[in-house]
Amino acid sequence: MLTRRTAVAAAGAALATVPAAAAAASDNAEPVPQTDGGRPPASALAHRSLANVMRDGARQQRGQRAHRTLVTRNVRLAHKLARAREHKLPHGRTERVRDYTRPRLRAENFELSAKLHRIGGATSSTGGSASPQLQGIAACESGGDPHSIGGGGAFRGKYQFTYGTWASVGGSGDPAAAPEAEQDKRAQMLLDKSGSSPWPVCGQ
Repeated sequence: MLTRRTAVAAAGAALATVPAAAAAASDNAEPVPQTDGGRPPASALAHRSLANVMRDGARQQRGQRAHRTLVTRNVRLAHKLARAREHKLPHGRTERVRDYTRPRLRAENFELSAKLHRIGGATSSTGGSASPQLQGIAACESGGDPHSIGGGGAFRGKYQFTYGTWASVGGSGDPAAAPEAEQDKRAQMLLDKSGSSPWPVCGQ
């Protein structure tokens, strides 16, 4: 009987050491990062916030560049129309249209180009062979001018082709030197091939 009691006591003592050992192991373990209410740690939130700020900043810069381009083309079209009508463009147009939204600028640029075409503006003719969608793109991109050169020489012709996009649809040489009918043809080929993506501002 004494032997059995001794064995039971020894087993009890051994079991009693288990919680203590677990507690000691827990004290010596590396701390685990805790979250507040299941949310990511502050460092992860800060990284994500920085990425969002950078992305939004880049998007805003693209929008501002697109807006400036549309404003410049609007003023240029308005000057062409005034000259064609032998009128003088009133001062302050740039400041006035700078407050327009991009959709409004695109619509007005198309309207100005159409007016130029109706009164026979030679450098603004859409040639009659372009689809309505391409007419709108041309009006926005170049004012319908097949000899237009923009972007420091990088964008050329009625649809502001780059040399690369021009070559991708079978063009050779300078797009701005090609006949207008050929520019219309190759712009339609590019539109059929890639949609409006080659014109991220004026194709929307």
